[in-house]
Amino acid sequence: MAKSTAVQTARSWIERLWVRIAERGGPYAAQSGGAVSPFDRVRVLAEALVSERGEASGAIVARELQAALTQLSDEDRWRFFEYVATGFTPDQAKLRAAAEAYLAESGPLQAQRLAEVAEPPRQELLRRMNMSPSGTAALVEMRRVLLTKLREQPQLAPLDADLRHLLSSWFNRGFLELRRIDWQTPAAVLEKLIEYEAVHEIQGWDDLRRRLAPDRRCFGFFHPALPDEPLIFVEVALVEGLAGAVQPLLKRDGEGKAAEAAARARAAKANTAIFYSISNCQDGLRGVSFGNFLIKQVVAELKAELPHLTTFSTLSPVPLFRRWLEKRLAEPEPVLTEDERAALGGDPASSDGERLLAVLGGKDAWWDVPETAQALAAPVNRLAAQFLTHAEGPKGVRDPVARFHLGNGARLERINWLGNISSRGMRESFGIMVNYLYDLASIEANHEAFVRDGTVARGTEVEALLAPPRRTPPKRRAG
Repeated sequence: MAKSTAVQTARSWIERLWVRIAERGGPYAAQSGGAVSPFDRVRVLAEALVSERGEASGAIVARELQAALTQLSDEDRWRFFEYVATGFTPDQAKLRAAAEAYLAESGPLQAQRLAEVAEPPRQELLRRMNMSPSGTAALVEMRRVLLTKLREQPQLAPLDADLRHLLSSWFNRGFLELRRIDWQTPAAVLEKLIEYEAVHEIQGWDDLRRRLAPDRRCFGFFHPALPDEPLIFVEVALVEGLAGAVQPLLKRDGEGKAAEAAARARAAKANTAIFYSISNCQDGLRGVSFGNFLIKQVVAELKAELPHLTTFSTLSPVPLFRRWLEKRLAEPEPVLTEDERAALGGDPASSDGERLLAVLGGKDAWWDVPETAQALAAPVNRLAAQFLTHAEGPKGVRDPVARFHLGNGARLERINWLGNISSRGMRESFGIMVNYLYDLASIEANHEAFVRDGTVARGTEVEALLAPPRRTPPKRRAG
């Protein structure tokens, strides 16, 4: 009975709201033949949602607002974003008074009061919008759309900051569920893997089946508000020793019982788990970090399931290396040893950078020519080691993938020449791939050293690449 009364009260309140909309929509009605404009409708609903205190009516208004937003034109949607970003700001008089009180006496109560009045009503609007069915998904989608034009429209930054703040709270690790994804997982989720794979494209269902074979593992984080939407997932290969190339990991085996038995045998002999793909799935959650928790929890899951695994490493791309290398080689400083110059050949009067770029940027598939690939390996690997270990600016190391893994406490273990010879691998990094090793005994120390002063933990092979090579200046032609 009480519930029925609450619903009736909510409906009555909604009816009164529509009267308000009709009254306030007079100017719009005159322009549109008597109909309230869609933008005016969402504006009044947003204002009502912030002011309404009743739980039942608030949920109904949130649902109405969500439905109304889906009906907006693109132009009106951006108008609404700007309206929310520039409106719903803190009360200036109250904020000034609280700031002055804090400056006069900076105690905890004054700090709390200042924090309370400094929070924009915009955050409360977003919290209440989350009360509608699928409200969380709608807000994630709102931020995805918002991010597409944030650089062009910097006035929307306050709305993005509030969305990111709230989504970071709602999607913190305590709310996430780790699930293993296998061939028995519902097809709706499996389809999302094919759609969201961001590192090594999944070529249809047969390819996906191989990636979920007995010598493979796939895990993802899920949130109760998005039960069939993975937030992030990681693909793992169970192998013997460090994998240095991704193509063998992506190779499709045969089908049937024999192929499955062979995969189970490989898993039983494996001593290494290779994390070869990590994909964030929700653009609207950009900046909300899940990967560090995911890798560490998956390591724990794998150790519990497969105690014979002793090594946990990534096989990672280096997405910005080619761009950096081409700029580096345009500089006049020598980068080759005398033996390397002889192996590369070319015009003796050319600079080292010109010689390397002439081959690396050539149209021929030089990686299929053993002599050329071998001649390039030493200098390019050495330059890759420099790129991955030298800090540049406040962000530290240049490469975002390196920052992620090194910040999680991994060690830069090995640089793999021609680890990915796909068109994307050659376009991004001339085929370079990297092993970041997660040594459980040193993760915390590595993390602290990297965060404290940018120290990059690295293996002996990388150390050897960083040792200064003996160089002989190239001979120049007389005249």
